[in-house]
Amino acid sequence: MTFLHCPGTGHRHGRDRRAAVVPAPDGRARFTGEAAPTAAVVGGGIAGLAAATLLAERGVRVTLHESEPSLGGRLSGLPTQLADGTTVTMSRGFHAFFRQYYNLRGLLRRVDPGLDSLIRLPDYPLRHSSGLHDSFARVPRTPPLSAMGFVALSPTFGLRDLARMNPRAALPLLDVRVPEVYERLDSISAHDFLARIRFPEAAHHLAFEVFSRSFFADPRELSAAELVLMFHIYFLGSSEGLLFDVPDEPFPTALWDPLHRYLEGHGTDVRTRTPVRQVRPRPDGGLDLTTDDRTTRYDALVLALDSGGLRRVVAASPELGDSDWRAGIDRLRTAPPFLVSRLWLDRPVAYDRPGFLGTSGYGPLDNVSVLDRWEGEAARWARRTRGSVVELHAYAVAPDADRGAVQAEVLRQLHRIYPETLSARIVDERHEWRADCPMFPVGAYRDRPGVRTPDPAVTVAGDMVRTGLPVALMERAATSGFLAANALLERWGVRGQTLWTVPRAGRSAVLRRLAALGDG
Repeated sequence: MTFLHCPGTGHRHGRDRRAAVVPAPDGRARFTGEAAPTAAVVGGGIAGLAAATLLAERGVRVTLHESEPSLGGRLSGLPTQLADGTTVTMSRGFHAFFRQYYNLRGLLRRVDPGLDSLIRLPDYPLRHSSGLHDSFARVPRTPPLSAMGFVALSPTFGLRDLARMNPRAALPLLDVRVPEVYERLDSISAHDFLARIRFPEAAHHLAFEVFSRSFFADPRELSAAELVLMFHIYFLGSSEGLLFDVPDEPFPTALWDPLHRYLEGHGTDVRTRTPVRQVRPRPDGGLDLTTDDRTTRYDALVLALDSGGLRRVVAASPELGDSDWRAGIDRLRTAPPFLVSRLWLDRPVAYDRPGFLGTSGYGPLDNVSVLDRWEGEAARWARRTRGSVVELHAYAVAPDADRGAVQAEVLRQLHRIYPETLSARIVDERHEWRADCPMFPVGAYRDRPGVRTPDPAVTVAGDMVRTGLPVALMERAATSGFLAANALLERWGVRGQTLWTVPRAGRSAVLRRLAALGDG
């Protein structure tokens, strides 16, 4: 995959001066007329929406299959009626749309050119039960000052802690490259890597554990490569730092309903509540897709499913791919269950509570969001009732845990963190339990699928896909979706989409030379 560094161009478009561009496959502008091929996109999350959008824009006749009632995947939302008669949207709540999510933001610009539906939250504060607090609000944005500033400003780093660290073991942090980072660090856990460099225990719990659990995994099981890649994306690799935005309305209203209309305006047949059960390659090079009520032939296919959904479809499609590819898909793991508890309270939380707070040391509770600080629907309910809307997340819950007990415990921990909620009456509550996020365990990178498959008519997209690019989480989903569409368009001789990422290597020549010492 070819990378170019275009400082001036990237900056003019509001990106980091050193953002890397991935040129689009060349070809004619688009298909016209009835000669256009047909393509099925299976999965209506971010990855599937990105793939469907690009294919439809290039004139491909696209059918988008989504098993759920609405689009958005793990960022979908559905209406629910509260005990007071109000209809609200239940979703998984807080997701940070970081400024270096260039390709995800490019997808959203199709329907919101100015990204007016996203608003900035001022900080990404962290709190440990020991009383330690951390903040990224005052950390400089430009590397390496960003990492140095975090160390200088964080209460978890003292001179004694810095003296104890193993600088040679920490050198891989200074020059993160993809896929080399997986070759070097996929064989150890995030927890063991931090222990190897003697990272301060307090900072380990307060900062890196919060980030590792954003993968819905215990750091003892998470590949160190994923954690170090995150360090590159948010600290030493990007001048965007930890600045992020959130949608100002629920996900369907702000993001997916407009994109749904955009897709239909480009001729896409959007079929929700339509799971694909089986795929069968045809002798003529096409594919038959079977749903509950029909079998339809397509010229090409994008599988944009979560790990569990991909395993199920591939297992039910014995002629798809080859034995090695199928075996790798079968070994994909899903992260442990997680809980989203949303509470509608009859009184406000304290005025100085942040919109989002990452937590550590509070039992199963991983973060607290006060939705009425940023989401319009929640804010309108809070103003009308003089209440508040609070959301609690608990990640990597043991599969055999008593779910009622976990829900009660995260509420108890909320009362510890925000004592004013102890006297609040819960007007209504919703508890969502899910287990559909990818797991990135130690040593499993080789099993993750790439965008291309043994069948050139079939591509794969999603946040578990190997892209060869420094992207993660929602940005990996969007990027892989565009890459999957690019691969199909390249086969047909049609121009693809140019993509952007944070730099593929460390930004500083000095730091890169220091990192090279670790290879000696």
